[in-house]
Amino acid sequence: MMALAAADIALIALTCVLCAAVVAAAALLVLRMLRRRTVMAQLLIVACAGTAAMTASVLAISVEMYISEHDLTVLVVVIGVSLVLGVVVAWVVARAARASLDRFAASLERVGGGAVVGAEPSGWGELDDLSAQLAEVSAKVDAARAELEQLDSARRRFFAWISHDLRTPLTAMRALAESVEEGASDTPERFAGEVRAQVETMSRMVDDLFELSKLTSGSVQLHTEQVGLREVVSDAVADVRTAAAQRGLRIVERGIGGQVLWADPHQLGRIIVNLLANAVRYAPAGTEIVISATEVDGRRLVLGILDHGAGVAVEDLDRMFDVGWREDPARSSATGGLVSSGAGLGLSIARGLARAHGGDVVAEVTADGFLMNVTLPYGSDQAAATPMSEAWS
Repeated sequence: MMALAAADIALIALTCVLCAAVVAAAALLVLRMLRRRTVMAQLLIVACAGTAAMTASVLAISVEMYISEHDLTVLVVVIGVSLVLGVVVAWVVARAARASLDRFAASLERVGGGAVVGAEPSGWGELDDLSAQLAEVSAKVDAARAELEQLDSARRRFFAWISHDLRTPLTAMRALAESVEEGASDTPERFAGEVRAQVETMSRMVDDLFELSKLTSGSVQLHTEQVGLREVVSDAVADVRTAAAQRGLRIVERGIGGQVLWADPHQLGRIIVNLLANAVRYAPAGTEIVISATEVDGRRLVLGILDHGAGVAVEDLDRMFDVGWREDPARSSATGGLVSSGAGLGLSIARGLARAHGGDVVAEVTADGFLMNVTLPYGSDQAAATPMSEAWS
């Protein structure tokens, strides 16, 4: 067999390039005309273009080589059969690709409708990756939707309770004002004292709302200093003593001595007052409320407030610190002049302020009753206060 000359090789290469260029140009033109058609149609055009380019090149070279008519006929038959088989294979592959894309589109539609989808293997690497990402995104969207619904439900309950709690003192003041106007009492000065008490209740509620807004926005500024725990606890007990006495409750201190904390005395006092007010509100009449302090590893101080009430269900121990949460929506919020506004804000504020100090507030049901534990940095950990932007998370 004679070796091909360089000129022959160049001619063959040029012929292949020209044939492939003509077929490619035709295929691109057809694809442009069908650019909005299905993937299946476009894949078929690409597959046919490749086969047609090879067919045209082989036939052109065969003619240039002046092969016999018999050999040319055989070659055309072989190429024709190969072309048909190639188109069939391309059609099968295109159909499989279209089915995979249809399943992916159906999954997208289900995600748009709020469903959570799983990854569906298709045999196509890129589609499998997209399907896995879609499954992950759908799970995140579903979690975000559930959280949003929970927040919206909490917001609606919160505003309903706030409206109720604001209406209660307003209704009382209106009734008192109408009584004075109608001359129902010979001692109107007594009504003035009752009106003042209702105004103070509303003022405490507004203060709680303002404090809550500062906590959620991270704008609370702590003015820390060395604080004696006994002094702060004594002031907090004095604030709730009258309300406790009205229900026959005794507040007992245990383990509270000369502990010194690095804290904001006003905000630390507010934490204790809010928790004590909650205990006074729900402790059984005539029982004790015990305030205790325990050092843990010389690094944390746990301030416990124990009442002998039943507390809340175990599944609600963390939810009770949510804004506006109440175990029983039908419960009355008025409890005879307690320090808390009754709007479901006191515990939320207490936890937020504790976290701002680098600590936390947790609740637990014990054999002796319901216990609120305030954990605060102590000793070497006192400087590790949490930034306000993180205290509410």
